[in-house]
Amino acid sequence: MQQVSRIGMDTSKKIFQLHGVDAAEEPVLRKKLRRREMIKFFEGLPPTKVGIEACASSNHWARLLQSFGHEVKLIPPQFVKPYVKRNKNDAEAVCEAMSRPTMRFVPVKTAEQQAALMLVGMRERLVRNRTQLSNVIRGYAAEFGLTVSKGLARLEELLEQVGRDETLPALARELIALHGREYTQLNAELEQIEATLMAWHRADACSQRLAQIPGIGPIGASMLVMKTPAPETFRSGRHFAAWLGLTPKDHSTAGRSRLGGITHAGDEALRSVLVVGSTSVLRRVRQRGTGSPWLIDLLKRKPPKLAAVALANKNARIAWKLMVSGERYKAAKPTIGFNSPRAA
Repeated sequence: MQQVSRIGMDTSKKIFQLHGVDAAEEPVLRKKLRRREMIKFFEGLPPTKVGIEACASSNHWARLLQSFGHEVKLIPPQFVKPYVKRNKNDAEAVCEAMSRPTMRFVPVKTAEQQAALMLVGMRERLVRNRTQLSNVIRGYAAEFGLTVSKGLARLEELLEQVGRDETLPALARELIALHGREYTQLNAELEQIEATLMAWHRADACSQRLAQIPGIGPIGASMLVMKTPAPETFRSGRHFAAWLGLTPKDHSTAGRSRLGGITHAGDEALRSVLVVGSTSVLRRVRQRGTGSPWLIDLLKRKPPKLAAVALANKNARIAWKLMVSGERYKAAKPTIGFNSPRAA
């Protein structure tokens, strides 16, 4: 076999498609291998560049191939799609995409980083399941005329009402009680996961620095560190905010600047945490009437929801700077000037 300069690999559960080219960009390798055959093939292959789509299990294969001495590049699937030819496999497209000089790659995560991401993912799932179950309990109880105020703290009161109300059918009381036990178990599991997450946060110096930014907090700081293993790959804080989907869509044409809503690109959970944290900061500013001069001026000109997204964008850029430089957050001196009795 001729010398291979780079290989594109299309992964799956059992079958792996390989496409390799030489220094003259001529195809010299087209193989379809099973799992064991693929591992054996790369073990005996001289070190070369290998491109893989950044999808499920891609980090595992990247680490394995790196242990064989190969240079592995992970490419986002949306960057590979433009190079897919009709009726062709993705391996050739990956091989072509990785040759582009302006191509952006995904850093390979370590096993420890992936384990930390599992922690965040499990917390998200438990929170989602708890919300779903609480809505189910409220819906069933409302069918029998039992309601309580909004909030998870009121759910225990609703379960107690159901347990005391002997006018309800025995089957309904039994099923709602079963849901209540499941709800209690979910709460216990969530508390355990959040305790583990807080322990991870306290053990990470970068996460502690990010938590000092108003509106981020321990959960947001941990997610930023876990989901951004290589912040130095972004050229600036604005590129980082754009990666999170916090920058407006550009509809400019013919020299006229027209900006729309945010792109909603990137990680939805991380973007949501930043926006929710910014909303809490705005609520505190509006209640107390004090805040940074930039935020006070923004709230006078823009609606609260738009201001929350703008603050999330700014916090993302600040977080990128702290992660890259290792500096600590320095808060601006608060000013009085937004619906405050002291400003009158």
